[in-house]
Parts: sequence; C-alpha cells; structure tokens
Amino acid sequence: MPDGARLDGAVGVTPEFARFLYGLVGGPWHWTDRLEWTRQQWAEELAVPGTEFRVLYGEGVPWGYVHLQPVVADGGTHVEIRYFGLSEQAIGRGLGGRLLEHAITAAWSLTERVDLPQVARVWVHTCTLDGPAALANYQSRGFVPCGSEEADTEVADEPLGSWVATGGRRAVA
Repeated sequence: MPDGARLDGAVGVTPEFARFLYGLVGGPWHWTDRLEWTRQQWAEELAVPGTEFRVLYGEGVPWGYVHLQPVVADGGTHVEIRYFGLSEQAIGRGLGGRLLEHAITAAWSLTERVDLPQVARVWVHTCTLDGPAALANYQSRGFVPCGSEEADTEVADEPLGSWVATGGRRAVA
C-alpha cells in the first residue's frame, strides 16, 4: 500500500460496522439491497465460519474494504469476494487494484487461517451498479466472466450517496 494507507484484517466485525462499510462504499453506486436488512440478518452472515473483512485505512479513516464469504461445496471451499470497493475519497489514488490483489491472496489462503476444505475457487459477482472500473479491474487480475444475466431492476435516478446509505438523513428543503 502507498504511504499513509494501511490494510487491516478486521476481527470481530459487528453488524453495525459491516453495514457502515457497505453504505460507505456502495452508497455512490446504488447498492441498496442490504440497507433494509435487520441486525439479525447481518449477524447471521457475519457468523458464517471463515467470513473475513479487510479494511483499507487512509488518513485515519476507512477508505475501502473487502468482505470474503466462503461456502463449502463439492468437496472444496468456494470463496466469494462478496463486497469490495473504495470510498469516494479514496477513488483515483491507485488503490483499487492493490486492494483487489490483497483480497485475492487472502481468499486463496483462507484455509490457512480457518479449518475449512482447501479453496477450490475464488469468485466475484459484479454488475452495472458497480463503479465503472470494476469489471476491468477484475479482468486485469485474472477473473474471467463465466456468465451474465439481464434483469430489470428499479433504481433511483441518483444513488443514495454515502451519507444516506450509512444512516444519515436526507436534507429536507
């Protein structure tokens, strides 16, 4: 990581912190599917054995994160890079590729830290609601599209933004 940035493995992530990171990174990109989750839904996902978070910090605040979620299937562990991204203040600093490289390494080595079957696959899901550089970043680090689907999804004309997505109230005019 460049000077002034650090990547920490986050142990004991609470539902509140996970939701904050999701809103911080996803607010500008129409990530809304989990904003209505209950605390219990967040807690259940975080309780899955092998779930890991890596948080990128810069200038003393979160600049981005990676959420790894393993699933044991077909005799191996399949690790999804469930959520990955940068906050608005971190975009354009050359951090996305480096953060993704760390995520990939952490995903492939997950079973060195957790008692699960050997990792057989690391994958990531992306869509048109992610940042414009997401797909190119994934592909330049070895991910290959393995399918696509089209769905009609209603989205607001403008994304919520990090303020509203992390629990802030919209201004009333």
